[in-house]
Amino acid sequence: MSAPEAARFLVSGRVQGVAFRAWTRAQAAELGLRGHARNLADGRVEVVAAGAAGALATLAQRLHRGPPQARVDAVSREAAEFPDRDGFAIE
Repeated sequence: MSAPEAARFLVSGRVQGVAFRAWTRAQAAELGLRGHARNLADGRVEVVAAGAAGALATLAQRLHRGPPQARVDAVSREAAEFPDRDGFAIE
């Protein structure tokens, strides 16, 4: 089993007002990840997630698709500090 990792994703496109954060929380819960999703003032959604490397890779793939109402133009990924919480929150 690989060591846990943490990543920060920035998702751009039509990702606010389309239930993107709630959809992300459901995906993260299914994958056993902890962290948060929050809207940014510039229209992007920030997702910070921590867990198994394979689960983070799966989340990254899913973030590129997003929920049906969203239009994802780009997803960037960088290393992140581990979230100081259990579960996955919408902020």
